[in-house]
Amino acid sequence: MSIIIVGVGQAEFDAMVELDGDDIRISSRGKLAERDIVQFVPFRDYMDRTGNHVLSMARLAKDVLAEIPDQLISYMKSRGIKPNTVPPVYPPDDNSQTNPV
Repeated sequence: MSIIIVGVGQAEFDAMVELDGDDIRISSRGKLAERDIVQFVPFRDYMDRTGNHVLSMARLAKDVLAEIPDQLISYMKSRGIKPNTVPPVYPPDDNSQTNPV
């Protein structure tokens, strides 16, 4: 599971930044979180002052999704799951194509 949080508004998001755990792994009752599964970004950091909201939303999407691959890899490694090998690619069989009558 990966959790993505986008903070909207002008509130202070200190708790969300802490929950994100990029700098310090969060803990509860003395137990450290196994992995960092939270990505937090404040929406206000992506407001484009030039009015080009498409670029702003593209940057937001890029930054929000940036940690997902590392989160997946850390989960797979923690469970000892290895990727399958890629099956070989065979050229198409010439007999598989039919000629229209």
